[in-house]
Amino acid sequence: MTIHRLIERRGAAGERETRAYSLSIRATSDSGTVEGYGSVFGVRDTYDDVIASGAFIESLKEHKAGGTMPAMLWQHDPGEPIGVWSDMAEDKKGLHVKGQLALSTTRGREAFELLKMGALNGLSIGFKAVPGTSRYNDDGVRVLTALELWEVSLVTFPANERARITGVKASEIATITTIRQAEQALRDAGYSADAAKAFIASVKRVALQERDASGAAAAMKAAERLLSSLTT
Repeated sequence: MTIHRLIERRGAAGERETRAYSLSIRATSDSGTVEGYGSVFGVRDTYDDVIASGAFIESLKEHKAGGTMPAMLWQHDPGEPIGVWSDMAEDKKGLHVKGQLALSTTRGREAFELLKMGALNGLSIGFKAVPGTSRYNDDGVRVLTALELWEVSLVTFPANERARITGVKASEIATITTIRQAEQALRDAGYSADAAKAFIASVKRVALQERDASGAAAAMKAAERLLSSLTT
């Protein structure tokens, strides 16, 4: 089973990410009921991230306590809700979702027809990683263990891949004191392990080429500005 993800840039303040899966969502009745998986666990994606089992539990508890549910959107557009999710729960496979399309709306009716034809089969989650909860394995894989779930969208192109840039605050950059921390900052901003290591290697090479301390310091300052521009 091939799983793809879609990550889009969101404002640095929100630091929201989206991830799409080419997993089947299906219409279960003519009333517009749909179900599928918004996410699967334990799968290493093309950006060296893995969502761990249990990542959604606290967020779902908070939604339940508040009497809310993550939104059902069309293509992550907050201006185009197309129904409501009635049930979300983790199982051994991932985040299983059930919901009801709003068939009295144009977009909801269109989505339903496309689902029945098989022209639409993608689900994508919109989330924010809870700060301080992600961990890194020795091989550079980022394991996401706690996510704030905002919405689950029906998407047309679940296999579309885009670079993720979610933002690193200036205050976080100021605390970087080691190469490892710099690599992790780039990873948290959405760069793959290889891309982060390549960037750091380039910075080190430039700094070593400088012949004096002031030149090296200037090179590192320039790298910091570049890091800030890349990640925000």
